[in-house]
Amino acid sequence: MQEPKKDVIRETDAAAIRQARTLVRSARFGALAVLEPETGTPLASRVGVATDLDGTPLILISMLSAHTGALLADPRCSLLVGEPGKGDALAHPRITLVCRAARLERGTPEHARAERRYLNRNPKAKLYVGLGDFSFFRLDVERASLNGGFGKAYLFKRDDLIVTGPVTEALAASEQGALDHMNSDHREAIDIYASHYTGATGDGWVLTGFDADGMDLARGDEVRRVFFPEPLAAAQDLRVKLVEMAKAGRAAQTA
Repeated sequence: MQEPKKDVIRETDAAAIRQARTLVRSARFGALAVLEPETGTPLASRVGVATDLDGTPLILISMLSAHTGALLADPRCSLLVGEPGKGDALAHPRITLVCRAARLERGTPEHARAERRYLNRNPKAKLYVGLGDFSFFRLDVERASLNGGFGKAYLFKRDDLIVTGPVTEALAASEQGALDHMNSDHREAIDIYASHYTGATGDGWVLTGFDADGMDLARGDEVRRVFFPEPLAAAQDLRVKLVEMAKAGRAAQTA
């Protein structure tokens, strides 16, 4: 008698969702797979990555690139993110997002927000962001699959990864002001977020983004993701949350 086939996909739980969101929010680059218009052959290339406030990946690509023409002909694509570390690359977590690409038109609020958040994450892109042949694309997530290491496979729906609602839209208006204020006047608190909540060492960290779930930090090429103890109920709760987390971190350092 044939043994029943073992289901290798684990149940999607809160820990898996947090790991998946961390991988996406922490990505600085990824492997973009598109369909070659002339042949339908898969074509993969590396792209720089940031995320919109709701968690949707953002990419900035040249109209001269083969993958850009492919996306304009057929928006179906996938994005693989997750950096390998020491040892076996296959032992490190990575996530594949199945998406549909949408080009953002210059002069729109969506384009301005994408540019702002992308440059916060990838400041070196200022060298070419203004060139006429470069465009921002949103990669709207439809579903995803996570390989968290050997024997740790999960499947996700869009709602598992994308955070929508009034808080996200309200933060879009106030986010940059909050980032500028924190990075100018509260660098010590940012270093506390990095050390206490992510285990990072050293100082000089900056905040690159806020969203309803948490915040993103960077120092050079290093990036860290910090989740709030609970998601923001309103945009104005951000300041209170930051103060509370800084106090908790300082108290832990002196305990």
